[in-house]
Amino acid sequence: MHNTTEIFDIVVIGAGPAGAVSSALLNKKGYRVLVIEKQHFPRFSIGESMLPQCMTYLEQAGMLDAVEKAQFQYKNGAAFCRGNEYEHFDFREKFSPGWGTTFQVQRDSFDKILADESAKQGVTFRYGHTLTDCVMNDTLRELTVQTEQHDTYKVQARFVLDASGFGRVLPKLLNLEKPSTLGSRKSVFTHVKDNMDAPDFDRNKILITVHPKISEVWFWLIPFSNGRSSVGVVAPPAVLESMQGSPIECLQQLITEGGKLATFLKNAEFDTQCRTLGSYSCDVTSLYGDGYALLGNAGEFLDPIFSSGVTIALTSASLASEVVDKQLSGLQPDWNAEYAQKLKVGVNTFKEFVEGWYDERFQNVVFSKQKSENITRMISSILAGYAWDTENPYVRNPSRLTTLAQLCQND
Repeated sequence: MHNTTEIFDIVVIGAGPAGAVSSALLNKKGYRVLVIEKQHFPRFSIGESMLPQCMTYLEQAGMLDAVEKAQFQYKNGAAFCRGNEYEHFDFREKFSPGWGTTFQVQRDSFDKILADESAKQGVTFRYGHTLTDCVMNDTLRELTVQTEQHDTYKVQARFVLDASGFGRVLPKLLNLEKPSTLGSRKSVFTHVKDNMDAPDFDRNKILITVHPKISEVWFWLIPFSNGRSSVGVVAPPAVLESMQGSPIECLQQLITEGGKLATFLKNAEFDTQCRTLGSYSCDVTSLYGDGYALLGNAGEFLDPIFSSGVTIALTSASLASEVVDKQLSGLQPDWNAEYAQKLKVGVNTFKEFVEGWYDERFQNVVFSKQKSENITRMISSILAGYAWDTENPYVRNPSRLTTLAQLCQND
């Protein structure tokens, strides 16, 4: 395709939210940025429930107007259901300053909006192109890229950001992968025409439902603005493997056992292919290295329970863009202190709450009637994505969740 080696300041692998936002932020700083994306947009992606913290980064990247014009489903909180128990958190009533509302989005159109906005701002995007090799050459990274026609070409970059999500391009090429400490789980999910006529269902909130008999099994129900919803179940692989039937039959069977959820979805039309995702939790030995850094899921993915994926992705994009700018400006930033450790503050907060969900500590907190208003606001902040606000005692010391759960258990 190209006989000569092209030179860019930064190459971003992946055009999802982390790739689009980081490329736009670096373009604003005057860098020449290339985004390489294996797929063509729009394309399906899971992870449709945003957190309010994301809005700050969309604003930074100059994309918020375009997102607001798309008229996605407004979201102001999260609701939790277990049997006859029902609790909700209103993100507008939180401990941390900042946005208290956001959107629930179909990721095919949402991701395309972000990528298109970045391209309008001057970033070069190439779809249907795959990074096949990445080597250090003096002070430059030399990348080999393959097109869908199997032509290859070379690109040199001063820095590479991996925003490839579950593709985890650099972790695989550079042997950075390591097992997650989180338990193995599997997800089955689809989009439905929900035909919801339940007056007690709040479309402005994601609904998380705990299976009445198996506390490790939970469901999400994410309503969209067009009468459709994303619905899925997360379970230990053994639970799903013990069931008969196709993935969609297993999902439908589990929904019938889901208490209130079954009532909400009683008229739903399952008109879309069902998808599965297994062993999705992952980790890496390092989030950065010589001339590269990993963003979002390419570095570490926890679990879908708190919809933290896009928030971690956009936070990493914002943090990394600042540190890349310092490095390419001739300064010598401390990548560990200024990127990895900063990012880990929020990741570790979410991780404690994910672990607390599955060992039931956090479920005890959610469904407790004895939470003080102050505690509720602190928890609401974390659920709204403000997992980096160290003014919040549960961010400063996430293990405080254990003490809180014990207090709630004794109510």
